[in-house]
Formats: sequence, structure tokens, C-alpha cells
Amino acid sequence: MSWQKKDISSQLVREVSERFGIDLLTSSILIRRNLHKAEEAVFFLEDDARFLRNPFLFSGMEDAVDRILLAVDEEEKVLVFGDRDTDGVSATALMMESLMSLGLDASFRLPGENEKYGLSREAIDEFAAVYGSLIITVDCGMSNHAEVDYANEKGIDVIIVDHHVLQSPEPPRALAVLNPKVEASLYPFKDLSGCGVAYKLAWALRFAKSGLYKQAIALLNVRPAKDAYVVEALAMTNLVELGRVTETIVPEVVELERTRLVPFLKNRQIFVWDGEIQKRLLEKAFGRKAEVHFYDIRPDIGRIIPQAAGASLPRLAELSKIGKYMDKSYSELDVFASLFTSFAIKKTGSRDDNDMDALQLAALSTVADLMPLRDENRIIVKQGLSAINKKPRKGLAELLSRLNLSAKRLNANDTAWQICPVINAAGRIGKPETAVKMLLAQDSAERAAYADELLAYNQERRRLGSENWDMVYPLACNAMEASKGKYIILGSPDIVRGITGILASRMADTFKATSVVASFLEDGSAVASVRSARGMNVKGLLEHCASLFHDYGGHEAAAGFSLDQKSWPDFERMAGQYLSSVEYTETEEALDIDAELPHNYLDPGLAAVVDRLEPYGEANPPLVFSSRKVAVIQADIVGKQEKSHLKLLLDFGKHKWPALWWNSADRYGKDFKEKDYIDAVFNVQKNYWNGQESPQLIILDAKKTE
Repeated sequence: MSWQKKDISSQLVREVSERFGIDLLTSSILIRRNLHKAEEAVFFLEDDARFLRNPFLFSGMEDAVDRILLAVDEEEKVLVFGDRDTDGVSATALMMESLMSLGLDASFRLPGENEKYGLSREAIDEFAAVYGSLIITVDCGMSNHAEVDYANEKGIDVIIVDHHVLQSPEPPRALAVLNPKVEASLYPFKDLSGCGVAYKLAWALRFAKSGLYKQAIALLNVRPAKDAYVVEALAMTNLVELGRVTETIVPEVVELERTRLVPFLKNRQIFVWDGEIQKRLLEKAFGRKAEVHFYDIRPDIGRIIPQAAGASLPRLAELSKIGKYMDKSYSELDVFASLFTSFAIKKTGSRDDNDMDALQLAALSTVADLMPLRDENRIIVKQGLSAINKKPRKGLAELLSRLNLSAKRLNANDTAWQICPVINAAGRIGKPETAVKMLLAQDSAERAAYADELLAYNQERRRLGSENWDMVYPLACNAMEASKGKYIILGSPDIVRGITGILASRMADTFKATSVVASFLEDGSAVASVRSARGMNVKGLLEHCASLFHDYGGHEAAAGFSLDQKSWPDFERMAGQYLSSVEYTETEEALDIDAELPHNYLDPGLAAVVDRLEPYGEANPPLVFSSRKVAVIQADIVGKQEKSHLKLLLDFGKHKWPALWWNSADRYGKDFKEKDYIDAVFNVQKNYWNGQESPQLIILDAKKTE
């Protein structure tokens, strides 16, 4: 195992530290991870939901909101159609709560045990039979061209809320498509979870009740500049900036009507900050005859944001957190726009308990679906986990209690390994509606009963996983031998549909080979999961075999597809040809070190640096540190498994740190022993024992100091 630490400029470390007001260690970590530019750094250094992107950046958001508001006015029936995994369950529950809060008659449906992924004709027929008129798909829909057309023929409108890659040239002919991966969506961040997109729609629906929805607004600001006056205006609708205009006016030279301001401001409600001063400056610039009708928004904003009440825009610019993340100069108009946006967000109640409950679901889905923890996903997960730790929403509270997690400060890793699998278990057993009901039930006893059912499903899922693994393991060994160690492709009617992903993941981890596992269903179809190994991108495999599939989708490391069983031999042949041609690069495993720490840096304050850059997970692995010449005070072998672990006590001078080195008991006595000095590479984690939290090191690699 090699260790590598990227060389960086000490001058750049100081510059980044000064710009963002962070310590030198955090600055160096951001630079080594190439996160020091403002557009990336803001999402690592801030956790305020104010920094989330505006839902109305979706090109189809107004169409979706207008159609749902029409459904409210006409008292229509609405169906939410989701998916059976954690993302789909979370999105379904979130969307249901949002619609019911509007007073809509909303119901939900998820694919049953033997139903295919995505919207079905059967679901459409059943909904049409009860005179339903609007279907909202969540975490699905992009592959349902025929089903959407069928719904349209039945007089049912469809809104697609999804995040999967579009596999065809055009999306389905839905009334609105909200999917950041569709280029026409215009949304700037492509990697929201399905529930993340649903959260954006729910936020937009809350905003639609604020009185600001679809209002044409202009923010106006005048400031003196030597012998002239600078008049700036910004146009926005739904808090999305649509354009700016700036005029430098020399008094008695240009009339107001001859400037670009008049057509720009026409038919817009004009807001200013400090009306008396703005009126006086306008008169000086254009004379008393010039009339601009505006509203002084400063008192309104001051009531909701008290710290802004008595301050001028230049002073607020100095205090603003947003300004340091802008590459251009942060103008008074920028400050005004930021204040107005914060005011509007607070006015809509977007940070209330309901919003925090929704963020908890969005956080769960983002972690469960392995979305990259970059950009706004970081704030969604950070805010959502914080809300779970403070006050878990209904359903989650009951589940956490039964998992003995109520007293623990949960992080993304805990969520991924201890909570999401239990929610997923319902879908794997074919009862995904149980998880949605647990999240929606109003009665605590009812929620508790659903939580107990989920735990029982999880036990059943584990049993099925163990039995199926015992069955497929010898087949996997044969497949590995036949492919000369390159891939595993297995399909059988004896494989339980709900655990194909679990089996494929375990095969890929065990054999270090890309694995495909399929379940043959009674209707003549096959449903399969794909997991990559050694860095292979499975999208290429799916695209190579796409002509055989009913549908497919996923990510670079994990995907799935369905096809007719009669096409399975063709898939085995085509996939085998493709995977045989893949050249894996056999390289020594490398540890990328974020920072080498002198011994005096190993104090309790180090945990604060680690906490600040949470959450860790996909695309943001835990911080990796190194330190040299560390004395081993004590070493114990713990564990009774085949490979035992090392429990160490390391001396960093002023502070002694406990450390764990998993599966490495064989290194003791051979590579080092007590009283030796070692060079070590490690993570900093928190250990929970008997309700107490304490920091510890997790050793990734170590060697005796030369």
C-alpha cells in the first residue's frame, strides 16, 4: 500500500485561509481535495439552507406548481407513484405530506412484489376507475413513455419527478418533467436524489402560498459616485434573477425617460432599501419631476431578520457570509438581493418543522442512493441529519428507538448502514408500502407497529440473503473460473428478486469482479442488478446491451435492468464479450493523505476540523491524516474472528489517543511491537460506548519508523 500526499503552495494555503476565515489545516485539506474555489467551498463551509439552489431554476417547475394548484382548486384526486427503495419511499412520503398539506385528496402506490419498476398501466386503470386526474411519479417515470401516453389518453395528466438518466432522445410526453439530468431542465446541479427533486417541488408549492409566486419584482438601489449617481436595478420572479441594468447618471444631463431603467422596471413591483434616502438620491439624479413609485421593504425585512433592521447596505455587505464566496465584487445590489431572498424564504415558513421533516427524508434518500456528497447535497444531508439528531420526524423516531439509535448522534455512515437497509427491506420483501405508512401514520401506536414490521422484514431479508448466497456461491466460483477472473453473470428463478443487489454487491466485493445477478420471474421477465469492481464504469456495459432491455438505469458503480428471459442468453453472450475486453489496471492500493500532522495537532480540537467537513460518503471520503514517529504505548489483540484486530494506545506527547486497526493483528510482532515508534495513516472517528462519545483513531496503514 502506497501513501501519497499532494504538494500544495503554502501561499495558496494562507490566501484561502484568509478569504474564507478558516484555519490553515482546513485550508490545506480543501486545496488538496480541489475544493478551495468559491463555488465548491461554500457547500463545505456553510450548512445554512439559504445556500440551497432555487427550485424555480427547473424549467418545468412553474408548470408543475400551476397544475397542482389547479388540482387544489378543482378538488381533484391525485396519485403519487413511487419506487420500492429508500429513495422512492422517502420521495413518496414527502410528496404525500406536501399534497395533503394543500388539502388534496392524495393517495400513493408503489410497485408490488412482482411488478416492474415504474408507472404501470394497471395503476393507471385503477386510478382512472376512481376518477383520478393527476399522477405524480417520484423517483421513476423517465422510462415510462408508453404509460404516460396511455394516461394522457385516459384524460390523466402526469408530472414526472425523477433523477434517473434519460435513455431515449426525448422524455415522456408528461405535463411537466422535473429531472436535473435532463438537459432541458436547466437546473445547475445534476446529482439530486429522487426525493431531493421531490423536496424541490414541495418547497416550490410552499412558496406558491407566499403571495410572491410569479410576481414580477424589481430591486432598485441608488448610490452616489463622485459627481454622478449610480442607479442599479435587478429583476426577479420567484426569487430567480432575470437580469440587471446599471446607469451612471450625471444630474441635469439625462432624463429618467431616456434611460434603460424605464422599460426595465415597467410592470414590476419596485422595492428599495431605506425609502427616504433612495427618494432623495433619485431626486438629485433626475430632478424633482421624475417619479418612481416604490415600496420600502426595509421595515418588513427588519421584522423577520432583526440583525439587518438598522444597518445600511454597505455595512451589511461587510457582514455578509455570502460575499466571500463571490468571485466578483459584492455590490450593494447583491446584498439587497440576498436579504430579499432570505426574507422571502423565512416568510414562506421554509425553515419550519414541516420543512425540517422533509429535509430528513431528503437526507435519507441522498445517502441511500449513493448520491455524491457535493454541492447542495451536502447541505441537504447536513441539515437533514441535524434535524434527525434534534427531533426525528414521525416514523423515524419509532424506528430509531427500536434500533437503539435514539441517543446517538447519527452521521451519514450510520444512516447508510443502520437505517436505510431497514427501510429498504420492505421493498426487498415486496411490502414497500409498509415503510411509507410508517412515515405517514398520525397515530404513534400505528407507527410503532409498522416499525416492528420493518424490523421483521429486515430479519427475513437477512435470512434470504444468507440462503441465496449459499446457493449462488459455488455458481459464482464456476463463473469466475470460466471468465478467467473477469466477471460473474448469474440468473435463476431461485434467486429472490428483492436481494439481487445485495448478492451482486457481495460477489463484487468477494471476487473483485464485476457481477450481474438476475431473478427470473413468473411473468417471463428477468430483473437484474449490476455492481462494478476495480473501478469499472458499468454504464458502458448497459449501453452495449441496451437493445435487449425493457429499461435500465443506475450509476457508475451500481445499476439495474429488466428484459425478457428469452433474451437472457443473448445478454450473457453480449455482456461476456464486453466484459472480457475490459482491461483492469492492477495498481497498488494508494492512500491519499489530506494532511500530515505534527504531534501537537493531535488534540481534541482536531475533531472540530473533522466535524466541519462532514458529511462523509460518496465523492467525499473521510479525512485521511498521517503522523510520523508515534510511540506505541500499549497494544492488545481483540476480536475472536478469523482475522483479529489491534487496539493501540498512541503517544503524541501532550495527548494520548486510542486507536483501532481492523483485521491487522498479524502485523503485531512482525512489523512492530510495544515501545516501538511507527509512522501511521489514519482517520479520526468518534466512538460511542455506554452513551459516552469519545474521539479515536482508525489506523489505515502503519510501518515502523526508520
